[in-house]
Amino acid sequence: MTAVAATSDRPTLAPSIPRQLFVDSGYVLLGLPLAVASFVVLIVGLAVGIGLVVTVIGLPILSGTLYAARGLADVERLRLPAVLHQPRIRPHYRLPEVGANAWRRIFVPMRDAQSWLDLAHGILRLIAAVGTFVVTLAWWAAAIAGSLYWAYDWALPRAEGEGDQDLAQLLGLGDSTTARIGLYTALGVFFLITLPIVVRGCALLQASFAKAMLTGVAEMRDRITVLEEQKRAAVSAEASALRRLERDIHDGPQQRLVRLAMDLSRARMQLASDPEAAGHTIDEAVAQTRDTLAELRALSRGIAPPILVDRGLPSALAAIAGRGLIPIELQVDPQLGTPAGRLDPAVENTAYFVVSEALTNVAKHSRATEATVAVARKGTHLQVRVGDDGQGGAHLAKGHGLAGIADRVRAAGGELVVVSPTGGPTEIRAELPL
Repeated sequence: MTAVAATSDRPTLAPSIPRQLFVDSGYVLLGLPLAVASFVVLIVGLAVGIGLVVTVIGLPILSGTLYAARGLADVERLRLPAVLHQPRIRPHYRLPEVGANAWRRIFVPMRDAQSWLDLAHGILRLIAAVGTFVVTLAWWAAAIAGSLYWAYDWALPRAEGEGDQDLAQLLGLGDSTTARIGLYTALGVFFLITLPIVVRGCALLQASFAKAMLTGVAEMRDRITVLEEQKRAAVSAEASALRRLERDIHDGPQQRLVRLAMDLSRARMQLASDPEAAGHTIDEAVAQTRDTLAELRALSRGIAPPILVDRGLPSALAAIAGRGLIPIELQVDPQLGTPAGRLDPAVENTAYFVVSEALTNVAKHSRATEATVAVARKGTHLQVRVGDDGQGGAHLAKGHGLAGIADRVRAAGGELVVVSPTGGPTEIRAELPL
């Protein structure tokens, strides 16, 4: 059972204080009648279902009660986003098997843990609803009655008994109209000022209890699933990187070093009989050495380029663009290269890897004439975009290049999107959490 966000995860602007006050008040005040209805329906259904379970008739009643609890829980989940400012989340409930008969379907909600949590919430929510309803209603009444006391003081009857005293007299402020109106108005203003805070606290109390019961377990399981996927992606990305490195070393520097050893052996044998030929062989060996060093430098740039560590992401990406086989336009936030704007090394390495591998794929497969690289902060994420005007048709399932990028991004907790219609253009977009 995992949680599914039913609305966008993008943050929304916080509403104004008056608007939030009325939203919270409506949530709390409507919560009591909903809690009473939920309590009555579920308690009656649970009692009847358990009481008749020995006659088998209680099983369908109990199952129906759990379905009713699920429906009431969905109503509460619809109300939560306005208070918590979070996306609405609905867990996946256990579904009946295909072709299951009626009795198997009856037992489905009874084997679902979230259905029992919904039932527990529907019964226990009355406790929180009563307390928060009373506090909210009392605070609203005191705020309105107190702040407007000056408007209706004249209409209130006054006790004329010797022992009858109002609050102003008990506090030693006297029995004058001014003292009485001033005291009650001041109290009303106090309740009015603190009204948004108190009502907000009551709403959060109710909503937090509902969130813990109705989505907490599902969110935890969903988070565990995401972490497991990130772990698998990290292992896959690391294995792919090691295989690629092993292949590159075997096909490049290793072969050159073998040839270098053979050339040096031949030069040693030629040295006594044909010094001139030995000299030519040594010259070839020197050229092989230079080529081997160049390939090793290229491999090191793919693992941990020194320029990325020393000068930051903008300079490292500029170096990649400078080595490109086609014109590459860079749009990189220069702040990412300053000491104050540098990113976490893991994020920098992942962004560099995404751009490097994406441009390699562009050069190999896209038949593009130009490419664009854009890197910038977007709120709490780093957005990396690589586009080209090539033939398109790129897909995550079509090759190890994009699949490796996807694994690397997912291992960092990010998301990779590939937009590449047939005929182009292509855009690879990665969102990395900061």
